[in-house]
Amino acid sequence: MDRANPEDWYRLERKSDDITLIAEPFIQEFYRCNVWHVRGRDRDMLVDSGMGVVSLREWVPLVTERALTAVASHTHFDHIGCHHEFDDRCVHRLEAAIIADPTNAATLADPYVTDEIFDRLPPLPYASADYAVKSAPATRLLEDGDVIDLGDRHFEVIHTPGHSPGGIALWETATQTLFSGDVVYDGPLIEDTYHADATDYYRSMVRLYDLPVRVVHGGHFPSYDSARHRTIIRAWLDEKDSF
Repeated sequence: MDRANPEDWYRLERKSDDITLIAEPFIQEFYRCNVWHVRGRDRDMLVDSGMGVVSLREWVPLVTERALTAVASHTHFDHIGCHHEFDDRCVHRLEAAIIADPTNAATLADPYVTDEIFDRLPPLPYASADYAVKSAPATRLLEDGDVIDLGDRHFEVIHTPGHSPGGIALWETATQTLFSGDVVYDGPLIEDTYHADATDYYRSMVRLYDLPVRVVHGGHFPSYDSARHRTIIRAWLDEKDSF
């Protein structure tokens, strides 16, 4: 398989509300994390940091322009790979131990990280057999109801366990924007990880259904509007209720 050049690894797409999607286009869509950069008045925010096979700080100047808070929606390998590159790191308390000691089992790198998840391999010296997420101990532990303050923008932490114990979403009331992580997005949802919980997942979905969202930026797959948000969650809940 061909290898990508590092300068080609990331693709940026500007969204509304000073939000930029940073994607890794050579990772197949199912495994490709959406990395979200949010511009604030006093500092910026990064929601997740990708797989970590190419440096964000070196190849995406956007993330180095201003002070930045890197938030982990949860601690699976595809979401925290570059967190070690940032000094200000936030994660929910229940997954603090994983981001500090990110073993391949705990981050789901085993069994998912193989050459088959790429359309083009990362640049040398990357090798799937040697892949491991680097330790990035949190500088702030998050709880439900906490706020990420960017000066003129405020994102409320919504604890959304189910996909993982410390999964979170981030809600900006002023723009009705939701960063939903991996608990809900417009694609196949993963409910069978080693630390998933079906009861928690159901409760999280009920809670997110009621939010008056305008736009949802998920951990994977394209963003979507309020109508699609309710359709996705309603179908998911109806399926669970039918058993």
